[in-house]
Amino acid sequence: MALDSHIEKVLWTAGEISDRVAELAAEITSDLSPNSPAPVLVGVATGAFVFLADLVRQIKLPISVDFIRADSYGAGTESTGAPRLSLDLKLDVTGKHVILVEDIVDSGSTVASLIGHLEKKGASSVSVCAFLDKPARRKVEFRVVGSGNYYRGFECPDYFVVGYGMDFAEVYRNLPYVGVLKPEFYS
Repeated sequence: MALDSHIEKVLWTAGEISDRVAELAAEITSDLSPNSPAPVLVGVATGAFVFLADLVRQIKLPISVDFIRADSYGAGTESTGAPRLSLDLKLDVTGKHVILVEDIVDSGSTVASLIGHLEKKGASSVSVCAFLDKPARRKVEFRVVGSGNYYRGFECPDYFVVGYGMDFAEVYRNLPYVGVLKPEFYS
């Protein structure tokens, strides 16, 4: 693939990703009661769509799925720190457990803002399931709500990464792995 030549190094292969997603789905399935109302998994568009699709296919419980869009990067490599909601939920989450599914938690401002938004919409509890967690970049601490949990796939070193749904300027989402983008392609 021509895009492969834009990658400095691969951090997680497709196989490693698949294994970790299966583990996360099993953990979520184990933590939730099959007798509880179906949780709503809310994917943060657009970056989380691949992760969300793989994750929901492996959760062994009734679930609902919706999307929300919060823009905080634009075409850059740094979060603006002020996420803007550009697409809201279709489903009513009042009194429901919501699992916010993120591609990456970086500065923390987007996830903190979205948790607050879901709380205002009446969610009884909010968990976060992040494919990648980049704590070295955290500027805003966030907290889950009610009986929520924080699930994370991998701790990501402080590199600019693409693939598995994550992009730079809307490109590279289709890579089946997560790799470090060579600086000459985003500088």
